[in-house]
Amino acid sequence: MTAARIIELRTFTVLEPVRGELLDVYAEVRAPLLHMPNYAVTAFGERLDRHGSESGFVAVLAYADGHPVGFAYGNTVGHGDRYWQRTSPTPAEQYTECPALALKEGGVRPAWRGTGTARRIHDALLAESAEAYVTLMVNPAAGDGKVHELYRSWGYEDIGQSQPSPASPVLTVMIRPIR
Repeated sequence: MTAARIIELRTFTVLEPVRGELLDVYAEVRAPLLHMPNYAVTAFGERLDRHGSESGFVAVLAYADGHPVGFAYGNTVGHGDRYWQRTSPTPAEQYTECPALALKEGGVRPAWRGTGTARRIHDALLAESAEAYVTLMVNPAAGDGKVHELYRSWGYEDIGQSQPSPASPVLTVMIRPIR
């Protein structure tokens, strides 16, 4: 029974030690989508490298029996950041005037879905954050809308849309206070 196993959460502020593990978990989490250019492991690796070099990078990985079963990572976005520039309509200044934590990517291996692992990873990522808000972008079609609804149940609200790259679907930008 997956839910009964002990999960260890580890936080990293440097990408290199966990880059390979992040790529491995991502490949399994996104397996049905890997044929699409935006979801290809190489595209994710390029985004991961860019995000890992940006201000405030933090990643949380969940491990069971020493093996990674899920992750989330993000970094700080400040006023004028391209993250906000690509969001339409322009977000309210209360969200953009001070740095926010942008949750850039996350996922849990299929065998660990529905166990609360994703929420534990999410909450651990926010626990050390000094920012007032956390923001994320979600594909509203992911899981037939269930992923979007999950984030709503965690207190996020929709504030706009963004298409970070030509290969990306139009994503819903969401935000919530960290505390």
